[in-house]
Amino acid sequence: MIIFPNCKINLGLRILRKRSDGYHDLETIFYPLPLYDIVEIVRSPGDNSALSFSTSGSLIDGNNDDNLCVKAYELLKRNYSTLPVAKIHLHKAIPTGAGMGGGSADASFTLKLLNEKFGLQLSTEQLIGHALQLGSDCPFFIINKPAFAGGRGEILKPVSLDLSAYKFIIVNPGIHINTANAFSTVTPALPSKSVKEIIQQSIDSWKNELINDFEKSVFLQYPEIEEIKSKLYDNGAVYASMSGSGSTVYGIFKKDAAADHHFPSHYFFKELNG
Repeated sequence: MIIFPNCKINLGLRILRKRSDGYHDLETIFYPLPLYDIVEIVRSPGDNSALSFSTSGSLIDGNNDDNLCVKAYELLKRNYSTLPVAKIHLHKAIPTGAGMGGGSADASFTLKLLNEKFGLQLSTEQLIGHALQLGSDCPFFIINKPAFAGGRGEILKPVSLDLSAYKFIIVNPGIHINTANAFSTVTPALPSKSVKEIIQQSIDSWKNELINDFEKSVFLQYPEIEEIKSKLYDNGAVYASMSGSGSTVYGIFKKDAAADHHFPSHYFFKELNG
């Protein structure tokens, strides 16, 4: 069986406070977009006793044992001993380490596919519980609809937000941002207005109010990323922002907007419908 994990972007991202467990409380809007990886799972032949995992597409850093698809399988295997030995293949198209949640999506969609293929009969709530053990934003991809996220990203509340009248320009310069380092450079603070309130306003107001707290320090370290955001606004974006802790930057454009985007050839560039 095959499944297609999609990416997400963050609409606003405020870091509220550091917690006693070392994590940070935050608030953001997760919004899914149609840029996909591919995960295929088949049952291994009877003489195989260990999970087989392979990849294709974009290069993935690290070894296979650390891949979140493998972690997802191992998590379910520990809890459900009847889970058969499987072969998992991941084709990677979503940029890695780019603030688009590609690895988290792969993990959560692997959970969903294993549940469906092997009849584990796990509820949505159970899948969310397993997903949280794999990463803070993994639960979002179980729901996979626009949501306000609180806590460390795992407390999700659906929001009414339809951006289908717009198109998205996604640009990634290939810079890998270390998330832990990015958090260490942010000074937590309570915003005067919640991102949940701001996204209900006219999108024309977002430019001045919908903030990603990571941008300030990341832009100082990597001016190239700030330049992408500026170019998107110069080309007519209604709103532009870095997603997550970067380095992907997206611009939201009216669908009939004509713009000639010029970025270096080694950049990842994609136009997507909202």
